[in-house]
Amino acid sequence: MNIVLILIPITLLLVTAGILLFNWAVKNGQYDDLEGPAHRILYDDDRDMIPDDAKQPRDVARAETGRTVDQDERNEPKA
Repeated sequence: MNIVLILIPITLLLVTAGILLFNWAVKNGQYDDLEGPAHRILYDDDRDMIPDDAKQPRDVARAETGRTVDQDERNEPKA
């Protein structure tokens, strides 16, 4: 029965800390943009992170000339 006298104050402290942390997160904008990271994963921005020896030849040529994929597709003749 003595354990209840210890557990109740500990529980109240943890609940109070949780409420305070939640209020801090809401005030600091932690929940403002919930969909942004989910959409950001779809953007292909890792082309510069691929090592040159792992790239395919056309990717190496694009990296050297600074041309984008869209520029190459517009200028290449269609077969």
